[in-house]
Amino acid sequence: MKIQHSVITGELKPGPGNPRNSEGSFLPISDGRIAFAYSRYHADSADDHADCDICAVYSYDNGETWDTENYVTLVKAEEYGEKNVMSVTLARMDNGDIGLYYLLKHVGITSDYILRRYGGDFSNPLGEVKCLPCGFPGYFVVNNDRVAHLADGTWVVPAAKHPSSIHLLEDGSQRYDGRGTVHFFVSRDDGRTWQQSWPMLQLTDSYSNSGLQEPGLIQLPGGTLYCYCRTDRMYQYETVSIDNGEHWFNPQPSRFTSPCSPMLIRQNPYSGKYYAVWNPVPEYMMREKSPVWTGGRNPLVMAESDDGVYFSAPVVLEEDPTRGFCYPAMYFLDEKNLLISYCSGGTPEGGCLNKTTLRKITLA
Repeated sequence: MKIQHSVITGELKPGPGNPRNSEGSFLPISDGRIAFAYSRYHADSADDHADCDICAVYSYDNGETWDTENYVTLVKAEEYGEKNVMSVTLARMDNGDIGLYYLLKHVGITSDYILRRYGGDFSNPLGEVKCLPCGFPGYFVVNNDRVAHLADGTWVVPAAKHPSSIHLLEDGSQRYDGRGTVHFFVSRDDGRTWQQSWPMLQLTDSYSNSGLQEPGLIQLPGGTLYCYCRTDRMYQYETVSIDNGEHWFNPQPSRFTSPCSPMLIRQNPYSGKYYAVWNPVPEYMMREKSPVWTGGRNPLVMAESDDGVYFSAPVVLEEDPTRGFCYPAMYFLDEKNLLISYCSGGTPEGGCLNKTTLRKITLA
C-alpha cells in the first residue's frame, strides 16, 4: 500500500465548556455538504459517562476543509432525561433516508442503541427505533462507525455487553465489568425492526480482564462474515461465520497485534479493496510515554487488502509518541480518495480521547 497525499483538513479541539470531542462518522447529505457527526462533551468532565450530545460539523468542498467553528446539535441527551449520548454511526439507508445511530447511556450503567432517521438532511426527522430489543439488562458498547450493511440488505449492529446490574458494591452502587461478550442485532427490513439473531461470542480459552470488546464486522468476498474485537491479549481477536451468522468459529488471535484499542476495517465500494486502521504493538521497547494516558494507542497505521484476508505492510498515519490515536472512522469518496477521523489528544488536551483529527488521504 502507498499513499500519494495525506493532509489534516480539520481538528476538533477541546476548550472551555467542551472538554472532549471524539468518536465520529462521515456522510454526504442532500445539498452537497459532507457531515461529520461526533460525540461533543460539555460541562467540565471528559469521562466516558459525562455530559455529552451528538453534534455535527460540515465540509462544503468534498472534505478539503471543515467548518469546525460552527457545529449543530443533532441529538441531546436531555431529550431522554439522561446525561450522555455518544458513539455515532452515519449511514445511507436502502430507501435513501439518513440513518443516525447512537448509544444512549442510562443512569445505573445500562444502555440502549438508537436509530434515528432523517430525510434529505438533518432538518427532517422521520422517527426512531431501538436496535437492542433484548430481554436482559446490561451495559452495551457499540463503537462509532461500526454498523454493518451486508450485501443482501441486512443491517447489523455488533455490540459488546458488559455485566453491571449483578455486580453491586457495599454502598449499593453498580460496578462496570470490563469483560465483554459479543452480541449481534439484525434488521432485515431497512432498520424498521430489530432482532438479536446470532449467537453470543465470548473468550473461553484464555484468562482475560477484557474479554471481547468493541466488536467490528465486515463481509468478505463470497459472503463470509469476519468479526474482530479488541482484547488485552496483545492481539485483535477474530472469528468468522460461513453460514450468514448462524454459527461462528471460536475467537482466536488475528494477524493484527494490538493493545486494548479499537480497530476498524472498511471496504471501499468503488475499488472493492479493504482497509484496516489500528494500533499495532511496536517492534521496539522503551518507547517514550506520554504524560497523560494513551493506552499504548500509538502509532496509528493503515493496511490494504484485495480480499480482506491478506493485508499489505502497514503505512504509518500518526506516530507522535506523546499522543494516542484511536476510534477511527472512514468514508470513501471514490476509488482513490478517502476521509478518515480519529481521536488524537495528548498532554495539551488532557488525554488521547479529547481531540479529534480529520484527514483526507489520496491513495497511490
